[in-house]
Amino acid sequence: MDFKDYYQTLGLSKTATGKEIKSTYRKLARKHHPDVNPGDKAAESKFKEINEAYEVLGDPEKRKKYDELGANWRMYEQGGTPGGAGFDHGGWSANMGGGPGGFRTMSEDEMREMFGTENPFSDFFNTFFGGADPGESRRPRGGRGRTRKGRDLEHEITLSLEDADQGVTRRLALKHDGHARTVDVRIPAGVGDGSRVRVAGEGEAGAGGGAAGDLYLRIQLAPHGTFERKGRDLYTRVHVPLTVAVLGGEVDVPALGGRTLRLKVPPGTQNGQVFRLRGQGMALAGKVGERSDLYATVEVQLPRQLTPEQRAQFEALAKTGV
Repeated sequence: MDFKDYYQTLGLSKTATGKEIKSTYRKLARKHHPDVNPGDKAAESKFKEINEAYEVLGDPEKRKKYDELGANWRMYEQGGTPGGAGFDHGGWSANMGGGPGGFRTMSEDEMREMFGTENPFSDFFNTFFGGADPGESRRPRGGRGRTRKGRDLEHEITLSLEDADQGVTRRLALKHDGHARTVDVRIPAGVGDGSRVRVAGEGEAGAGGGAAGDLYLRIQLAPHGTFERKGRDLYTRVHVPLTVAVLGGEVDVPALGGRTLRLKVPPGTQNGQVFRLRGQGMALAGKVGERSDLYATVEVQLPRQLTPEQRAQFEALAKTGV
């Protein structure tokens, strides 16, 4: 087992401050995140290493123990005990998903969700900071019996576009070991089709007293009669009279929440032309007060019936070659 130089992983010196460690971690995590580098195994591996390094260096207590270990690594590797002080690495427990200052590394569950059942942490981390393979049985302290965390469960839930836009609380009827109970789950504003909402501890019961798994609600958006969501934006169609399309004017555009917007249509607007209404679409998840855009596609309305006077005017217009 090789010693992991977490300072080198983050490209920092051992004198780096907590603020420098956090700032560097955030920068590297954004750069190597799998969502930014789809299919890039090298970036995926680097992302795991970065999270592991910050899990230790971002926690003052773990960092202190890690620094002490680093100075005595060769002694431990040869079977000694640093400083002759009863080096009990089994007592070092990892607070997965913790982290100071309101910023944290990804939790073990989140890492497993992203990378599958493979343990995202190295043998070095597991040995000295209490990690364990997510699929392995775990033995609690005191040596009594084996425990296993329960499996995560997934359930599909359908929302209207309005509920997804505003956020909604849903009451779920759950059964655990034959006992039924209800749980109120708050679904945040701005969720999209296929999004997953985690309900901690409401999955399958753990074995041997192990922790329960989590329940994931997969969001499905119901079809809407007026709007279509594409990505984070909304799309709709707006009827524009022929005279307004030709001469210019204003028309009403529907928006979520029963609102009506006024769209200025320039002269010579063509059928199928698309107008962007900035900030009038869906609420953006995690961004209070911010909204995506609304796109309105023009449908020019031709008159179905003409009065004799209107017909005469169109005939006169036709003679001009328009």
